[in-house]
Amino acid sequence: MKGFDPRWRDLPDFILGITKEIWEDRGIATLTRRYAPDIPVRSPASIVVGNRGVIAATMATLAEFPDRTLLGEDVIWSGDPQSGAGMLSSHRIISTATHAGAGAYGAPTGRRLRYRIIADCHARDDRIDDEWLIRDQGAIVRQLGRDPRDFARDQIVREGGPEACVKPFVPERDVPGPYTGRGNDSAWGARLADTLGRIMAADFAAIPQVYDRAATLFHPGGVEGLSHADADRLWMGLRAAFPSAAFTVHHVIGRDDPMMPPRAAVRWSLDGRHDGWGAFGAPTGARVHVMGLTHAEFGPWGGVDGRHGWGIRREFTLYDETAIWKQILLHTGAL
Repeated sequence: MKGFDPRWRDLPDFILGITKEIWEDRGIATLTRRYAPDIPVRSPASIVVGNRGVIAATMATLAEFPDRTLLGEDVIWSGDPQSGAGMLSSHRIISTATHAGAGAYGAPTGRRLRYRIIADCHARDDRIDDEWLIRDQGAIVRQLGRDPRDFARDQIVREGGPEACVKPFVPERDVPGPYTGRGNDSAWGARLADTLGRIMAADFAAIPQVYDRAATLFHPGGVEGLSHADADRLWMGLRAAFPSAAFTVHHVIGRDDPMMPPRAAVRWSLDGRHDGWGAFGAPTGARVHVMGLTHAEFGPWGGVDGRHGWGIRREFTLYDETAIWKQILLHTGAL
């Protein structure tokens, strides 16, 4: 890979390798060279600019969860490793951790956690210089015995109240990063983006037409589902809460690699009003921005009768329930 240390075989090797190096091998100091000095890191909860903020957040997390592991499930990527122009990785992780120290999640509970993360990272010249990151905060707080809405309410208070608290990410607070790509032109990415677009346009008939009848689903809150009915319920709950919100696809990758099923990664958003009954209770009119990431794996059986020729066999979607609740609570003032 042009511009990278020759010890890295390819982009997945680089991403998986530096993740372990930083978190599990305690190479936190390597962030000064692994992350660009002015990197923007966007999550639903906030935007942080600069590797110093990343270092501080990493140490705080490890103080609270000292045995945390980050197990890479997949790296779906785009770009030309020989051009030197950079590549974009969408890295799906299962994280395990014990809540052994005090911190952002409160007094230590001793509880053992397992949850997913997806991080979109732009890599160039042996370091990361642009990032979008979603943790399954709903799964984390539920395993700690908390409700996502109550956690968001307490978070606002702990951070100093509605005026002083850290504000969730919205596009107006974004800063430009070096990566301006949109992914690649793989048909698999286009198929996933089209499926999400149909669902968000209230064409829920797309689910039995596209998803395998045996599809397994992994959604926010650590929720696992199976088949068409569960897919319909999970997606309906989100879209029904924000029926007039604008759905936008920001980045699309598809890949067909040896020894792996065809797969895709799509970064998307919903932006608009909380004006419907759905997964977030009674409509409040709050302006809400939902940052979403979806991975999918494809197989030969799509739809009810299998005649589609391909179908979604596994789907992984993340958004941050606590960041959504925080936006709603800041609007309503129900603290």
